[in-house]
Amino acid sequence: MANGKAGTVTNQTTKVVTEEVRLSFVHLFEPFAFDDTQEAKYSVMALIPKTDRKTLGRIKAAQQAAVELGVRNKWNGRRPAKLGNTLRDGDEEMEGEEFEGCYFIRASSRTRPGVVDAALNTILDSTEVYSGCYGRVSLNFFPYAHAGNNGISAGLNNVQKTRDGEPLGGRSRAEDDFDRYDTGEDGLSGADADLLGL
Repeated sequence: MANGKAGTVTNQTTKVVTEEVRLSFVHLFEPFAFDDTQEAKYSVMALIPKTDRKTLGRIKAAQQAAVELGVRNKWNGRRPAKLGNTLRDGDEEMEGEEFEGCYFIRASSRTRPGVVDAALNTILDSTEVYSGCYGRVSLNFFPYAHAGNNGISAGLNNVQKTRDGEPLGGRSRAEDDFDRYDTGEDGLSGADADLLGL
C-alpha cells in the first residue's frame, strides 16, 4: 500500500480505492458501447487477485453499505431475494490466463474519469493506459432496480496507473514486431533495391 489512502472506505462507506489491480477493457479517454443497445460510457475492468484480501474485504463492506441504501431507497424497505453482483469470479466465468486466480469487476461512468500516474501527474496520452497495465481504481458502489432486476453495481470515479504490464488482447508492440531496417545511403530499402536490380 503506497499510503494511507489506498484501499480505504470513506465516510460514504460505498466508495473504495483498490490496491494494485490489473486493468482490462480500458475505455478511459473516450466513451464506448459494446453494441448499439448500450449507452456509451467510460469504463474499465479491474482484475483483483484472490489473494488481495484487503481490497476484497473493503469491496464487500462497501457492497453491504450499498445494499442498505437499496433497502432504504430502491427496494421498498426489503432486501430482494436475488441480487445481481458486479464482483465476479474469473476462474468460473472468463477464459484467458489473465483471469486465473482473480475476481473481476466492471465499472463505468457517464463522465470522464481522472487518470493519473504513480506520481499523481495527469495522463493525457490515451496509449499510456491500456489493457494489461496495472493501477488502482476508485469505485463507488450503488444499488439498482431496473426492469425487474435488482443488484449492486460499481461506478467509476478515477484511475491511477502504477506500472506497465504485458498488453492483453493479442496486440503486439511495434518494437517487438520489427528490427532496425537499414535503408542504405541511397535511401532505398533492401526490398526496393532488389526490385530495381541494384
